[in-house]
Amino acid sequence: MSLDTPQAETRRERLTKHEALERLEHERTSRLTQLRAIDEARSDAEEQVMSTQKDTIKRVLAEVEAAFARVGDGSYGNCRNCAKPIPVERLEILPYTPFCMPCQRDAA
Repeated sequence: MSLDTPQAETRRERLTKHEALERLEHERTSRLTQLRAIDEARSDAEEQVMSTQKDTIKRVLAEVEAAFARVGDGSYGNCRNCAKPIPVERLEILPYTPFCMPCQRDAA
């Protein structure tokens, strides 16, 4: 390995507040778009399936809103159960999660 080779980028431990807010805003917008699409595509035959989808989207939307509150109070990025930092990789994929993976598995 050459000494001229740049060092590998160090792994970030936390999302910045701006990054968290951007990801959460994207999640919120996506879920609201999904709800509008479901409302516009209603038919009696699909009502039960759409009702289930709508309930799921509303649940996720509530989780997104709760994550916005955690950003506001400074607790975003810490597990709600064990208080340890949630890995940034998990927050990049699921920005509204309130739990680290071990606590999520225990809750399931």
